[in-house]
Amino acid sequence: MKQLLKIIVFLVLNFGALALGSYLMGGSPATNTWYIELKRAPWTPPGYFFGLAWTTIMILFTVFLVKNFSWNKSFIALLIAHYVLNIGWNPIFFRWHLLGLGCIVIALLFVTVFSFLFLVEKSKRTSSILLLLPYLLWLCVAFSLNLYPLIQIGLLLFLRNLFKNIFFLF
Repeated sequence: MKQLLKIIVFLVLNFGALALGSYLMGGSPATNTWYIELKRAPWTPPGYFFGLAWTTIMILFTVFLVKNFSWNKSFIALLIAHYVLNIGWNPIFFRWHLLGLGCIVIALLFVTVFSFLFLVEKSKRTSSILLLLPYLLWLCVAFSLNLYPLIQIGLLLFLRNLFKNIFFLF
C-alpha cells in the first residue's frame, strides 16, 4: 500500500508539473505564431513526439523516485529545483521568447537530473542510470533544439539577448 501511494504521489507531481508548465506557456505550440515562424532545427521532431517523449520520461522518473526517494535535504532540494526548472522553461521559451535563458535552464535541468545519481545508493546506481538516461538524452536534444535558433540569429544577438534578459541592462 505504501508503494502504491508513492507511485500515485509521484505520478501526480510529475504530470502535474508538466500540466502546469504547459499552462504557463500560454497556449499550444501549434497555435503559437512566434514558434511557428521560428527558424527551428531540421531535426525537430513532429509535435506528437514531444507528448510521447515526456510521458515516457515522467513514467521512468516516477519509477526512479519511487525506488530512490529520500527525505535527505539534498534530495529534496534537487527535486524542488527539478520541478522549478522543468516548469519554468515553458514560459521562458514559449511566452517570453528568451532563447538564451532557455538554454541555461535546460543545462541546469540536465545538471539537476544528473545530480540525482550521486544521491542514490551504489547498489541502485545502475538501475537509476537506466531510468534517468532517457531524460538526460532528451535534455540534450532539447538543448540543441533551443540553441539552434540562437545560432541562426547569431552569437552577437544571442549575447545581447542573454544579458538583456538576465541583467536588464539594455
